[in-house]
Parts: sequence; C-alpha cells; structure tokens
Amino acid sequence: MAHTPDPLFAERVRASFIRQNAMALIQATLPVIEHGHTEIHLPVWSGVEQQHGFVHGGVVGMIADSAAGYAAMTLVPPSASVLTVEYKMNLVAPADGETLIARGQVVRPGRTLIVTRAEVFAVKDGHETLCAPMQQTIMVMHDKVEK
Repeated sequence: MAHTPDPLFAERVRASFIRQNAMALIQATLPVIEHGHTEIHLPVWSGVEQQHGFVHGGVVGMIADSAAGYAAMTLVPPSASVLTVEYKMNLVAPADGETLIARGQVVRPGRTLIVTRAEVFAVKDGHETLCAPMQQTIMVMHDKVEK
C-alpha cells in the first residue's frame, strides 16, 4: 500500500474506537495507537468472566479482533474504512489476571486486503502470560467511511 500516511490517523482510530459500543460495554480502552500497531487494555471484572473465573473466550476474541483491526486502520486513507473478513485464534492459556492486553500488528498491508495478527496477554502480578495468538484478514472498504 503506497500512499502518504494520514497525519491524523490516531485521531481517526480513536474516534472509531469511541463509537464502538461493544468496547465500552466491556470497559476496554485503546491506550496505544501507532502506525501498524495498536493495543487494547481490558480490566478484568465479573461482567467479562466465564463460569471458571477466567475472561470468556468471546471477550478475548473481541479485543484481539479490534486491536488488529485498528492496527490495519492506521494505514488506510481517511476516505476508507476496514472490516474483518476472517480470523483464526488459539486459546493457549486461561485469560486469568487483573488486566488483558491485546497487541495488534499489521503483517502485510495491501490495497484491498491487510493481513494482521494480535496477541492477547493476561497480566497478573506484573507478569504477562500469552493466552491467545490470532491471525486476521481485513478488507479495506475504499470510499466508505464509518457512520
């Protein structure tokens, strides 16, 4: 994808995140926005836990999907938006901690498709444990901005 980077990409990504009610519902934040990279942080609270006290796998998938999707969004022009078309995630350890961190990264940018990855870490007593690696394909929707 050869284009001049949007100098306002971080503001555009932050505004999109604010409009995403699902992230507000689970109390997630987006503290890191860089070209090709974002992080979503999720405090662990009873509303996101499953019956064993770990964060539910669906919630882990939500933050991985959004972190990688927003990493892709940092690279598209202001006149475009992004949409997930596929992802594959492995739950390799329980999401057990005080906080979860989803780190999204662009693997291969493209004009129509962007390949990304995310890793979700559970933070407990200051120690990070990888609980879910994910690979994703994002579709760039040219000339279609978000509502």
